[in-house]
Amino acid sequence: MFTAKQLVALLVSLLVVGSLAGVAAAQQGPSAGGAVVVDEGETFDGDLDAVGGTVVVAGTVTGDVSATAGTVLVTETGVINGNLDAVAGSATLEGTVNGDVSLAGGAVFVRDTAVIDGSLDAAGGTVRLDGAVDGNVRVGAEELAVGPTARVGGSLEYDAATATVDAAAVVDGGVRQVDDLAVAAPVVAGTPFQVGQFEGPVIPGWVVSGYWLLANFVVGAIIVLVAPDFARRVTGLGTKKAVRSGGVGLLAIVAVPIVLLLLLLTIVGIPLSLAGGVGFLLVLWVAGIYGALVLGTWLLSLADYDNRWVALFAGLFVLAVLDFVPLGGVLEFVVLLVGLGAFALALRGESGDDGDESVSAPDEGPQEGSPMA
Repeated sequence: MFTAKQLVALLVSLLVVGSLAGVAAAQQGPSAGGAVVVDEGETFDGDLDAVGGTVVVAGTVTGDVSATAGTVLVTETGVINGNLDAVAGSATLEGTVNGDVSLAGGAVFVRDTAVIDGSLDAAGGTVRLDGAVDGNVRVGAEELAVGPTARVGGSLEYDAATATVDAAAVVDGGVRQVDDLAVAAPVVAGTPFQVGQFEGPVIPGWVVSGYWLLANFVVGAIIVLVAPDFARRVTGLGTKKAVRSGGVGLLAIVAVPIVLLLLLLTIVGIPLSLAGGVGFLLVLWVAGIYGALVLGTWLLSLADYDNRWVALFAGLFVLAVLDFVPLGGVLEFVVLLVGLGAFALALRGESGDDGDESVSAPDEGPQEGSPMA
């Protein structure tokens, strides 16, 4: 089980990894590709495990459906006799599911024509419920909307930044807000591991943070050792042109996903979109490490001390501590933006200060005492 916030945070990574790494295997054979469709009037016997840019169920599936895709749609004519588990950029249910439903997506819609005989677990940036659910509903989202046509036979529990429940909606078991609500993650096709219905031991947050601190330090050390001059330019840009770097980072983090989403809407662009998504996630990881290096270098400069290894560890340590501080995520995001922007500007050949030889001199080897030495 994961909390709603953890599940939303994992969504994008699961979608990209699952789409690329998995090999769908239904009882009737594999179902993978740019589009996986069960046409209207068609009956698929057994369980359907589908991986694709788009998964559409317009006919009948006699078993369970497990889907990982950019878009998952069960149309009005679609009928699933078992359970539905899906992870998608956008998940829409318009038809009938005779079992339980578990959906995770950037946007999750249960339309007014939808009928769910079991329970509903949903996690996403936006979740809207307008259909009928016989069992309980559990939602973790940034924004939850329950429309006037919604009918819930059990209870409705939610953890959302904003939530609206129309007065005409019927919830027999009552509506309750629950902080850090645990929502069952979908057991989806094509993922190298299954995150649903997990009941293992709980790992303390400080252990996870410590692990990532060490892992990121190792990766950061490799980055600096392999390309010290480039790392020097990134650090110079991040410390001396922080505002410009942050602006470029913000532009990149908004524009790149939009471009990838537009590519995902076309059959030809689906492979490029998925590959680009993986590449962008890696860039964000590296940019975050560069951002930590920039942060550490700036902090050490306040004490008039320069050392690249201390700067790298200090920056990563501060970011790890911010995980446990209110509004720490905002500060981490700012550091990421600065690191991403400085990384992009350095790729264009810019330096932190045209008059600063310690930043722009590529022919010099590492200098002892310099942050990038």
